[in-house]
Amino acid sequence: MKLSTLLAQRQALLQQARVANLAFAYQRLGDFADRIARARLQGEVTLKQATPDGERCWASLTALEGNQSVIEEHFTDEDIMDFADIVAFGTGENHLDLAFRIEQLAENFVTPLRSQLEQLGIEIDTSNYPIDERSRERSNQD
Repeated sequence: MKLSTLLAQRQALLQQARVANLAFAYQRLGDFADRIARARLQGEVTLKQATPDGERCWASLTALEGNQSVIEEHFTDEDIMDFADIVAFGTGENHLDLAFRIEQLAENFVTPLRSQLEQLGIEIDTSNYPIDERSRERSNQD
């Protein structure tokens, strides 16, 4: 491939990479939402991303209600790093520091990603994401 051809395709490739990253974020957050639902985790949490200056070397998911040990039982440090990075990407936050109810993960983060993907013309196989479908059904009933 010639350099000029690659440069001419640059914008299309960047758009495809963004869509692929949205799809990855949708899938991974759907997996997290499924784990949360299966474990019946509930309550207010804060999710903070690691900081580039090294002040906070690891992302954190902190229980504001309930026991922190329950979160630590279900998520590794690597899970939480991925979780924070993916939520930051999905929300467009540069220095993620969010409080939310953990049981509402799908409604808050997965459903908006699904909407973005659908607006881009991406067809989603819903049989793989029951949590997202239940949250969508609940929002349609409201």
